Amino acid sequence: MVEETNVGYSGINISTNAVKPKGHSRVPSSTDLKEFKEVTQRDSLVQLEKEMTALLTTTADDKKDLAKSQFTAFSRLFQRFLEESGPSVDWDRIEKLPTDAIRDYDTLSKPSPDDIHSKLEKLVVVKLNGGLGTSMGCRGPKSVIQVRNDLTFLDLTVQQIEHLNKKYNVNVPLVLMNSFNTDKDTEQIIRKYKGLQVEIYTFNQSCFPRVSKESLLPIAHDCDIEGNIEAWYPPGHGDFYDSFKNSGLLQKFIDSGRDYCFISNIDNLGATVDLNILNMLLDRGTNPLEFVMEVTNKTKADVKGGTLIQYENKLRLLEIAQVPKEHLEEFKSVKKFKFFNTNNLWIKLDAIEKVLNEGSMNLEIIVNNKTLDNNLNIIQLETAVGAAMKSFNGGLGINVPRSRFLPVKKTSDLLLVMSNLYHMRNGSLSMSPLRMFPTTPLVKLGDKDFAKVKDFLSRFATIPDILELDHLTVSGDVTFGRNVSLKGTVIIIANHGDRIDIPSNATLENKIVSGNLRILDH
Repeated sequence: MVEETNVGYSGINISTNAVKPKGHSRVPSSTDLKEFKEVTQRDSLVQLEKEMTALLTTTADDKKDLAKSQFTAFSRLFQRFLEESGPSVDWDRIEKLPTDAIRDYDTLSKPSPDDIHSKLEKLVVVKLNGGLGTSMGCRGPKSVIQVRNDLTFLDLTVQQIEHLNKKYNVNVPLVLMNSFNTDKDTEQIIRKYKGLQVEIYTFNQSCFPRVSKESLLPIAHDCDIEGNIEAWYPPGHGDFYDSFKNSGLLQKFIDSGRDYCFISNIDNLGATVDLNILNMLLDRGTNPLEFVMEVTNKTKADVKGGTLIQYENKLRLLEIAQVPKEHLEEFKSVKKFKFFNTNNLWIKLDAIEKVLNEGSMNLEIIVNNKTLDNNLNIIQLETAVGAAMKSFNGGLGINVPRSRFLPVKKTSDLLLVMSNLYHMRNGSLSMSPLRMFPTTPLVKLGDKDFAKVKDFLSRFATIPDILELDHLTVSGDVTFGRNVSLKGTVIIIANHGDRIDIPSNATLENKIVSGNLRILDH
């Protein structure tokens, strides 16, 4: 007997076949194991659907339609998670990149001054603003961490767009994709920009339930997200496409004549609007590019970054999570995979609409295992925005200068962008012309004493001069006085129980400092 279970809100049909117990024991065959797996998968999905239906009943009436839509998307993602096994890429079928797959930035031409206005009017700037500052010891959205001259990531972004709008007499809109973690704070913060020449729009990415690793069921008992925030998560920036469409903004910008969106992480201070790339996109005539990914040369510091590959006759993003273990070292090779994804993307708006309407977007699932404070092991199913590249026609990589990839993920990055290594103008950072070589120094700061922004700032009377620095490693209880200069390779190690105070006006060049050094006032 076959019992059909049809769950209305998700549109997913699940048939559950009753399995008769065997009359005798035997070693299970591959057929038996496959049948067992199929049955348990179906059962997991049926149980999840029941839980999701129950959760939906606890949603406020004015939020039911949105919750229903998001739960449907989650159920489909969960179904794919259950059904898919093994790596999403067959390593032996990766093809050599065609010579025209990645174009060098230096070959792009500048737009004529007369064209800049009309071309900027075709652009929308999107910043991914869903992350919190918790990894750097800060509360609230990461975008409100002060990074330079008391200005936050968000301040700098708004300054950049306003400068562009004023300089070229245009109206390039700024769109922030928030999460439920950042939306409330962001909405309050952006009020201060009302008098500026920049239109700011916001929309929220989806809110998905965290699932217990053991039971594969949601750990939430109701839809009171604020009351039990640990039971929910934003499902990665691959959710951009659906959420952008559902917000109505995609259609709004298409209707108003916009052609492309430029998407980047809000913590990448190098991701500014580039007129040369925009010019290339809008000069293609009847052969438009639908998806352009900015890549840059991989160094040993970037070996875990996603790379571009040719697969099944299309360009696609290959993330480290998709790589079979036996090929990890090959993936990290700077020789074989020379570029990595900056997550600066230029995507044609009507192509997004077309791909979503066709239902052909199939983003690789990133399984993020976490352990909550109560020691509960949970699973988050996420997707990446760049993984959509394979769903579009006319894909291209552009090998951009390293200066377009300036992310601030740790306080070591913060040290760089706060220093004299960079100049700031109209919200944009550029490397000082006094720096003799274009590469940035490699900085490693100890997690225990420097990981949190507050602790990091307390250890520097002023940020050191690092114009001639190649490599800095600092570990332990170390403080820096005013006007310290660091050159070449500097390693400062304070062992447990020791403290090192670098005195004001000191110059350290190719030095290793260890032991105990204290400068005391008297």
